[in-house]
Amino acid sequence: MSTPAQQATSAVQAQLGSGALAGNWTLDPSRSTVGLRSKSMWGLAPVKGSFRQVSGRGTVSAAGEVSGRIEISAASVDTGNAKRDKHLRSVDFFLSDKYPVITFDLDRLSVTGDGVTAAGTLTVRERSQRLTFPATASVAGDGEVVLDATVEVNRTDFGLTWNQLGMASTQNTITIHAVFTRS
Repeated sequence: MSTPAQQATSAVQAQLGSGALAGNWTLDPSRSTVGLRSKSMWGLAPVKGSFRQVSGRGTVSAAGEVSGRIEISAASVDTGNAKRDKHLRSVDFFLSDKYPVITFDLDRLSVTGDGVTAAGTLTVRERSQRLTFPATASVAGDGEVVLDATVEVNRTDFGLTWNQLGMASTQNTITIHAVFTRS
């Protein structure tokens, strides 16, 4: 008996293989989210937030090869605390005035037993890091493709090294819920 994730993966694999998903896809920003989770106060207090402005596009070839890009407005970070959000936009973190966009460029999506594996490059403040991570993918009957992933990153890999008194964790969790529709 297969799990719902395995069933969704089988459907994605079949549609990629048949060419049914071939074409251009656009991220629906009204139904897509990019979240950020970290810990501060020496790991005792979780900090959660999201980026309010996200866009993207993708292409599926007739052979089932997938590529795409997600763009996130660094200045759109929202943790529910205006003072913290201003600090996150500053030189200590995203420096959003100089580096307004965070990007993830997907160059490969491979179907696995329970989902998909995404591979690409995350760029923050003009520093790029190759990432490979598991995700789930599903195809809705109304022409939508949904990708969900949780990605662990170390912010120091991107030059985000501020850490007053060692209070803030450098390990961050990014959650992605991306809904794509045909262009």
